[in-house]
Amino acid sequence: MSKINKIVLVTGADGFIGSHLVEMLVTQGHEIIALSQYNSFNNWGWLEDVNCKSKIKVLAGDIRDPHYCKYITKDVDIIFHLAALIAIPYSYVAPDSYVDTNIKGTLNICQAAKENGNIRLIHTSTSEVYGTAQYVPIDENHPMQPQSPYSATKIAADAMAMSFFNAFELPVTIVRPFNTYGPRQSARAVIPTIITQIASGMKEIKLGDISPTRDFNYVEDTCRGFLAIMDNDQTIGETINIGSNFEISVGDTLNLIKELMDSDVKFVIDGQRIRPEKSEVFRLWCDNTKIEKLTGFKPQVDIREGLQKTIDWIVQPDNLKNYKSEIYNV
Repeated sequence: MSKINKIVLVTGADGFIGSHLVEMLVTQGHEIIALSQYNSFNNWGWLEDVNCKSKIKVLAGDIRDPHYCKYITKDVDIIFHLAALIAIPYSYVAPDSYVDTNIKGTLNICQAAKENGNIRLIHTSTSEVYGTAQYVPIDENHPMQPQSPYSATKIAADAMAMSFFNAFELPVTIVRPFNTYGPRQSARAVIPTIITQIASGMKEIKLGDISPTRDFNYVEDTCRGFLAIMDNDQTIGETINIGSNFEISVGDTLNLIKELMDSDVKFVIDGQRIRPEKSEVFRLWCDNTKIEKLTGFKPQVDIREGLQKTIDWIVQPDNLKNYKSEIYNV
């Protein structure tokens, strides 16, 4: 893929990873069309906070509408497809919504990309599709295990995207980030949950199971991985992990955050935050050999540095007020 400036559509641009990706693409000189989910408040999510708002074109719409998807993909060179429903607990009670957005929405984007000239498509997966590791580190050949309605819809969305490569030669890459964290991450995730509760002055941290392990990746590293894949034609038709090849338990992450925030909070189990037994993904550890071999990409931010950057951002009053640390409803 040539590194000349492109017209790039980012779906899910109003979200956590999407907003950071938009900022990084702008610094590279690309022309950005940023899709924000339509709402009557005309709120652009995290795009309201980006440092390049005047340099991007923001559209408000919904990937569940195939006509709209065809409309917004005209004259686009590259699509980064990040729009999705992602909260696992919500998928337990609203699975139809996940089918509509994650599977049908992905189909709509793929079909639109095909009909508008076989546009280069970078589709976002998730490490959750692997389920609890059967072996570590987890490479791209690891079996898929649908341990939640969310992961089931992402497995199906990945299959849909790859089917368009196989059937129609749509230039697709499936990007599979492991647990991304950093500024702007929603409170449904464990790291913001811990930081916001400490920053709000709570003496006890409410969490679910702290024994599972994760391969945490700072958001800027995840976005650099996306860009490395965009710029390399060898990634077309491939599924590629983005991760750090470093495993840490939720409990050890809690203790590291406590140390960085100089906190003596105590941990208590909140039953409503515990997943059903067969739904909990107990171990994720990324094998990132493939992305390094194809693109040369290596993560640059270690867990201690990334957590400190995240803490520094969340504890700012204007940011902390966006989190409802005292309730759990996501």
